[in-house]
Amino acid sequence: MRPYRAILITSLIVLLLSGVSIWQAAAAPPEQQADLAFISFPGDNEVVRGVISITGSAAHPAFDRFQVSYAREPVAGNNAWVAVGIERQDPVINGELAIWDTTTVPDGSYSLRLRVIRRDGNYSEIETNQVVVANAVPTETPTLEGPQETPTPTITPTSIPPTLTVIVEQPVVDTATPRALVLAGELPTPRPTSEGSLPIPDVIIDTAPIKSGCLWGGGAILLVFLFFGFLSAIRVFVMGFVDRTSHRRR
Repeated sequence: MRPYRAILITSLIVLLLSGVSIWQAAAAPPEQQADLAFISFPGDNEVVRGVISITGSAAHPAFDRFQVSYAREPVAGNNAWVAVGIERQDPVINGELAIWDTTTVPDGSYSLRLRVIRRDGNYSEIETNQVVVANAVPTETPTLEGPQETPTPTITPTSIPPTLTVIVEQPVVDTATPRALVLAGELPTPRPTSEGSLPIPDVIIDTAPIKSGCLWGGGAILLVFLFFGFLSAIRVFVMGFVDRTSHRRR
């Protein structure tokens, strides 16, 4: 009977130790009962604007602190993350993790990251992707109520100058009697007839001044010739007289 008694005592001790562990686990604070790291708001593909509250849980049995960060997508690397607020050293269960003022960043798509750091330096983290910041909301065009009258367009007539109409009659193909081509329309301004022509004036030329000028010119030329002839005669006479005088002296 002693072996069975030893087995029974051992089983009771194991059950007692298990019960103590279960009681300690049940009596532990909620933040130390599990490893929690998640963001409940905003979720993936969420559209946000203004100042928002980032909610979720950040807890661990060896909890030390946690930090919420954001980065513009696509995330270039670990250096692209920007902290939202300061690191918090109190665990959060289904509560507010950080407050994010989205008006301080350009509109676009962002990723949010929650990092829960333990006392040994290791950490757990979770990301929420494609959170769209849209602070520039387009202004809606007000809609007028009631029937709206459509304005009637005003047609302004435009004067069109008359067009010369030319009627062309096609001749009938008839080898015996061909028809002439008839043009109907306005003809150009007719040419002036001989009756309305300007008279040609009679030109009368007075020849008396011309005759008088010719006579005076001819007389002047004749006088010039006579004068030079007279001078030549005197010269000849003088030269002859000089020659005769020189011969006599010899």
